This record gives sequence, structure tokens and C-alpha cells, in this order.
Amino acid sequence: MKSLPLLAIAAALAAGACSATTASSQAADPAALDASGEHPATPVADAPFTVEEVASFNEPWAMTFIPGTRAALITEKSGKLKLWQENGPTLDVAGVPAVAYGGQGGLGDVVVAPDFATSGTVYLSWAEVGAGDTAGAVVGMAKLVQGAAPRLEGLKPIWTQSPKVSGKGHYSHRLAFSPDGQYLFIGSGDRQKMEPAQDKSGTLGKIVRLKPDGSVPGDNPFAAEGGVTAQIWSLGHRNILGLTFDGAGKLWNQEMGPRHGDEINLVERSANYGWPVVSNGDHYNGSAIPDHPTRPDFAAPKLWWNPAVSPGGLAWYGGDLYPGWKNSLLMGALSGEGLVRASIDGERLSKADRWDFGTRIREVEVRDDGTVWLLTDGENGKLVKLVPKR
Repeated sequence: MKSLPLLAIAAALAAGACSATTASSQAADPAALDASGEHPATPVADAPFTVEEVASFNEPWAMTFIPGTRAALITEKSGKLKLWQENGPTLDVAGVPAVAYGGQGGLGDVVVAPDFATSGTVYLSWAEVGAGDTAGAVVGMAKLVQGAAPRLEGLKPIWTQSPKVSGKGHYSHRLAFSPDGQYLFIGSGDRQKMEPAQDKSGTLGKIVRLKPDGSVPGDNPFAAEGGVTAQIWSLGHRNILGLTFDGAGKLWNQEMGPRHGDEINLVERSANYGWPVVSNGDHYNGSAIPDHPTRPDFAAPKLWWNPAVSPGGLAWYGGDLYPGWKNSLLMGALSGEGLVRASIDGERLSKADRWDFGTRIREVEVRDDGTVWLLTDGENGKLVKLVPKR
């Protein structure tokens, strides 16, 4: 492993100096920082970790560590699934489905089943083509066969985003299992169509809750309405690119705002988060969108960012290796080129650290030894480890 050349140190120090006044003034009033879109960045050189480059991938998008091993599954957006091994070669996994690659579409998330130790089951999400130049997200399950020639066996789709529509954006297709292993939550983006996020006849702009086999739980909030509506857990979302449970069993999501207004939400049963009726950002053409406080009937974000940081990945941290991080959310930043930490206190979320890496962070994962790992974005994306400073 080697030190990652993530940024020019001089530039990072200059940026840190420029933000020092703002950071000092905001630090004097943390509540004001949480209530605003502001969140100044500091140089990664000042972080409680060093950054080590471990491996390179082509447009890596998501990863998950394989329980009981020092290996991870890593997706590449163009359609490859990689088995990275800390003490061995990185291997291609056979049996991956064909994907609709382009724009934000391709191979998406990967998670292991709660019973992976006995079943070997993994879950994947991807974009697939539909009729008439349409596309949509899909989630499937398969058995992972490890060894010198790893492969997926018995891949079976269990969920399809509805409806399939034109365009190549906002699939979201992030996955998270509830801590008890009984439910699979799926982030389903609005596909850049906006209004469907408020339409319960489809799953665009929703968070979906299923059983591990893809069937619909009878206690879902809209189960009595049947059809795809029965799958919906929450609505009014835009582009969900991070989904995670904290140590108390609460579900959090982050999502990209339109032009600014990125947010983290505490996801609750049947809640409506307001998109596209309200947002703390504006449309890309500059036209205004009413802010969240104008519609208290919608669930407001716990935190939001303006200027945008463009969230990428979300993980809960409950370890002790990094001072002060216990019970935090860690969020990658794409346009914000760094890592964001928010501290959890019950249902309250507060802005903590933000480090400027000088490169886009696509994914955040925590290994069972308490170490934090990131995927940087793009054609020469890196798997990097955050090594705690001693």
C-alpha cells in the first residue's frame, strides 16, 4: 500500500486557511451551523487519520465486506463485480447480469444477506433496459461461490422499479437490511421526473420495504392498497445515494438536492419528504423551489447543505478507532470532494467534521475491525483505507 496522492498539499492548506474564519465563527454556534446549509471543509492533513491507497477500479460504485474474511465485493458501474482480497489477487466474479450502462446507470449496490454465513446469498442492484428506450432499476439475489474462479449462481430478480421511464439518471438503487435481518430497504430515485415522487401508483422517488425474498410485508404502511403501492415505506425523495441503519436501529438516507439543498433524512414509516414540492435548493434553471419550512406537513431533513456537496455513500460508525466518531454518520461527497461526518444524538443529527480530499468520494464502508474504507469516483477510482493516527 502507498500514500494516496489525493490533493496538492499547498492547495489544501490554502483552502483551509480561506475557510478558517468561517469555520471559527460557525464553531461558536453549532446550532446555527446545523440549521444552515453551511459546512466549511478542513484539509485532510488535519484529520485523525492518514489515507492509504489499496487498489484501483474502473468507475467503482459500491462495496461490501464479506463476513469472516478480509475480502470485499466491489461493483464497477460498467457491469463488473470484483472480489477484492486483502491478501490475494482481485478477481472478476462471473454470472453478473447485463446492465444498462450510461449516465448514472449501470451496476449499482451490493450487500450480503443477513444469513450469508450459511446461505452465501448476496444482493445486487442494477439498471436494465425496457421497451421503447426506457430503463429502470432492478434488485436481484444470488449465491456467491468463492474460490479461484468466483461466480454468482441462481441470480433471481426480486424487485423492479416501476414504471420504467426514459433517461439515464436517478436510479438510486441503494440497499440496506434492517438490523434484525427481516426486511430489505431499497432506495428508488425519482429518475429525474420529479412529480412521480408524490405519486403512490409507482415507486419512483420512494424508499421501498420488502422481505428478503422480495415479497411485501403485510404491515407496510400502504399494503392494503395492493400493487406496487404496497411496497412503499416512504415517499417524496429525489436521488437516494446512501441508506444505512444506526446502532439504535434508525434508518437514515442521504439524497442529492436539485441545485444545492443536499440532505440527510431520518426515514420513518409513511413519511413524505416533500420532493419536488419543497427543497432547500432550487431548480437548475435558477427558478426557486419553496423551502422546507414553508410546508411543515412534509418531513424536513435533519441536515442540509448549500452549496451542494453531492452526497455519495453513507455509513454508520459505532467504533472507537477514530477519536470522537462513535455513533456518527459518514457521508462521501462527490462535488464536495471529501468526507463528511455528522454526529447522532437520538433523533438529532449535528454537523461535525468535513475533510477536503480533493477527489470525489463515491462510497463509504466500515469493516468489522472498525476501520473505514472509501471508494473514490471515476475511471481510475481507488479503494482507500483511513488509517487512524496514533
